[in-house]
Amino acid sequence: MSRHAEPDKIFLKMPSLRAVKSFTAAAKYQNFTRAAEALCVTQAAISRQIRELETHLGVQLFKREGRTVELTPAGVIFYDAAYLSFVNIAQAAERIQHMDERKKLLTICCTPAFSAFWLSGRLPDFFRSNPDIDVNVITTENFLHMEPGVYPDVFINKSADPREGYHSVPLFHDLIYPVCTPQFLQENPNISTLDGIFTTSRLNLSPYGRAQVAEHLDWDVWFSFFPDLDGSQVIQSHLFSANDYNTLMSMVLRHQGVALGWHHLVSQLVTDGVLVVPCADQVELTQKRHYMSYLGSKANESTFQRFQEWLMNEVSMEKTAIYNG
Repeated sequence: MSRHAEPDKIFLKMPSLRAVKSFTAAAKYQNFTRAAEALCVTQAAISRQIRELETHLGVQLFKREGRTVELTPAGVIFYDAAYLSFVNIAQAAERIQHMDERKKLLTICCTPAFSAFWLSGRLPDFFRSNPDIDVNVITTENFLHMEPGVYPDVFINKSADPREGYHSVPLFHDLIYPVCTPQFLQENPNISTLDGIFTTSRLNLSPYGRAQVAEHLDWDVWFSFFPDLDGSQVIQSHLFSANDYNTLMSMVLRHQGVALGWHHLVSQLVTDGVLVVPCADQVELTQKRHYMSYLGSKANESTFQRFQEWLMNEVSMEKTAIYNG
């Protein structure tokens, strides 16, 4: 037999997929009998496959006590990887099976905050106008190290041309101002001034664990744009920090303090009266732009073109910030 390629070390090290499948089912249900029922095989087959897998790996994957089983530390590690792999395979198979259906799929990658506060509220309008398009949203804070094999049709973030093969269109720049609930403003009328905001409970966005695709802006940076504020003469109040903007906004909506609001994220909440802008001070960063980056190979496809037209129209309709104080 002639050999045309070197043996693949990954495939050679791989255990039997049937054995991995039996293990994953047993680990999911913590019960060999239920695993056998789920896979429509006998319990003896499940036990045999798991013994084969343990022999291949050279470790024990389950602690067996009577009729109950529990994953060992090695079993937990293997289950996490195996289950995610099967989920990815199943999802890929489903996508392939539906490729020729009437509906088209558009995959969008953005931050959790953009998805929650900008995109999700506007998508129903897009669906009404485009009933033949389904949308798949992938959220991440780390655009620099995405999961291998993920190639969204569209990125929306602060990085132009995030990957090879993508082209970027500018959307809007940063406009940042304090926001709180009407109740919090009523209970803390002093926050109509910068000194008052400095002394109240502030909710702060920290950079921990976030991909630095753009300069980070928190309360300290925001206050630095106002040289007339002499923070050394003011007693600072409670400061809570989190690296998740959704967490901060959840606390704001529960009347727990003042947070910085990025206009494109909070403007609708301000317009609806859910949030208010307690003071007129704001920071506008015209050079800090957000982009829509699209896969070049999709540029002439109707699915993308319709989304781009809708997105640019929505961006153009953004209202200027309103001072409620």
